[in-house]
Amino acid sequence: MASLLKASSNAFLSEKLPFLSRSKTRQGVVPKKVTFRSAPVALSLSTSTGTVEHDPISNSPDIAIPIMVNGCTGKMGKSVIQAADSAGLHVVPVSFDAEKNSGQTVELCGKKILVHGPSDRERILASVFQEYPNLIVVDYTVPATVNDNAELYGKVGVPFVMGTTGGDRDQLYKTVEESKVYAVISPQMGKQVVAFLAAMEIMAEQFPGAFSGYSLQVMESHQAGKLDTSGTAKAIISCFQKLGVSFDMDQIQMIRDPKQQVEMVGVPEEHLSGHAFHLYHLTSPDQTVSFEFQHNVCGRSIYAEGTVDAVLFLAKKVKLKADKRIYNMIDVLREGNMR
Repeated sequence: MASLLKASSNAFLSEKLPFLSRSKTRQGVVPKKVTFRSAPVALSLSTSTGTVEHDPISNSPDIAIPIMVNGCTGKMGKSVIQAADSAGLHVVPVSFDAEKNSGQTVELCGKKILVHGPSDRERILASVFQEYPNLIVVDYTVPATVNDNAELYGKVGVPFVMGTTGGDRDQLYKTVEESKVYAVISPQMGKQVVAFLAAMEIMAEQFPGAFSGYSLQVMESHQAGKLDTSGTAKAIISCFQKLGVSFDMDQIQMIRDPKQQVEMVGVPEEHLSGHAFHLYHLTSPDQTVSFEFQHNVCGRSIYAEGTVDAVLFLAKKVKLKADKRIYNMIDVLREGNMR
């Protein structure tokens, strides 16, 4: 991953990118073809999915960590299973999912995983935890089940990594704190994206008002099924606001039309169903200086690999009998390379 920060002169004027004009959030037609540069002259974070491979660590005590991936019928759940298998973790052949998927068998990485519905969750989880006392649960279910699942994990006492977004987040944290279990909870599991966010927060805290007077343009492109605005984009914009930039969230340009994504944004067709392309452009009041921040994610491997690192991190905390509390991906990053 290459990254650099660079100021450019008159390199990015609004008339050159009409779809980044300061208008209300929209998904309208983009009048001109604008392709993301493959080697942007700005802070760039790009990754694409493929076969997830990791160097085996033959002497690592973490290799045999058993994990249970709930939501294994979904794309993210399957990506985590592939990443975990490549990392040498033991994926247990049991998973929870929606009632409509109950009884299905998911075959992946040479494993057959039996899917159970909500009604059997507590009994099955307690049984699996008894069989695998070092079990770590990974949750990539749906927003509607976040709170109930967290309550169940706390009741059984099993450590878990929650990558599922949505639900009542305040209640989620309250439930987990009261249950006194080990947990990593983060709506953004991509370590590199989290590091970028952390860097932005540090800059905003230490240099408030540094970009006062600058104008901001923001574009984010995600798969058509994502109807809401990116939470990552909102978090980064909040940092820019602290840095003195005036910007309303409804000025974010949302691109959801596949044709525009291919022709205007430059998303590879094979990643239309799973990508996250973000572009943030700052321009000085006299338009003589501009800064551009860009991060492009194709596929889900960055999130799956971050999830595996969170599992390894949590297993280490359990083994060392560290504080039973809620950790996040910043904690995982601070721990250093887990593999």
